Amino acid sequence: RRAQRETGAAGAGIRVVVTRPQPQADAWVARLAALGICSRALPLLAIDAPADLRPVRAAWGALAGFDLVMFVSPSAVERFFAERPSDLAWPVATRAGSTGAGTERALVRSGVAPAQVISPPAEGGQFDSEALWRQLQKLRDWRGAKALIVRGEGGRDWLAETLRGQGAQVEFVAAYRRSAPVPDAAGRSTLAEALGQPQGHVWLFSSSEAVAHLPALAPGADWAAALALATHERIERAARAIGFGRVELIAPSPEAVASYIRRSIQLRGP
Repeated sequence: RRAQRETGAAGAGIRVVVTRPQPQADAWVARLAALGICSRALPLLAIDAPADLRPVRAAWGALAGFDLVMFVSPSAVERFFAERPSDLAWPVATRAGSTGAGTERALVRSGVAPAQVISPPAEGGQFDSEALWRQLQKLRDWRGAKALIVRGEGGRDWLAETLRGQGAQVEFVAAYRRSAPVPDAAGRSTLAEALGQPQGHVWLFSSSEAVAHLPALAPGADWAAALALATHERIERAARAIGFGRVELIAPSPEAVASYIRRSIQLRGP
């Protein structure tokens, strides 16, 4: 059963709009509630299975031949592991790469040993392919290595190009496809309330593609009075491009969001 769509009270009038795809959005709502923050789920990306699952299943069969399998998001982990053969465990010699804590947690939940997962350090404050590459450089010489990047249909190629430039062989597999969201009644209500009361809502964005879907859901909306929290500079630029009057960079964790909301309440005063 899905998590309750709105929970929390410590925000005292501020509601966070969580735009991650499901089921991540409901998980974040629940985690924010545990931190005392009021939030609602309004997914701005839909995640579906790819048109052809045969490449994913073939990748599982060849997994032991890869030195690194890099996952671009929790959705990549969830969709890839959904096709895991029941008799196949994660190969001991294969490292799993992630760009952030959410993807790392998804890998561990899926059965990958924490020691096999490599991610940017939490204290570094940067969670992207570039930060992951700095960790991979410390791990080994990548000449002659084989890497697989698990992603949606399309996506950034920066890490692949970097690995190839170091002499690695890189392959891709599309474990899911992204599409524009179709909000349900609760989502439409959240959108209407956020538009009507911009000072009482904080938009949380974790994808520039998700940001790009927002204008189609609210044609002609004026975002000048709205505040957004973005988990990467690319996402910050996307939010500013559609007109958000204020955008703040934030670490991609519920704890960071809760801390920001509490600071905002203190600054506003009683």
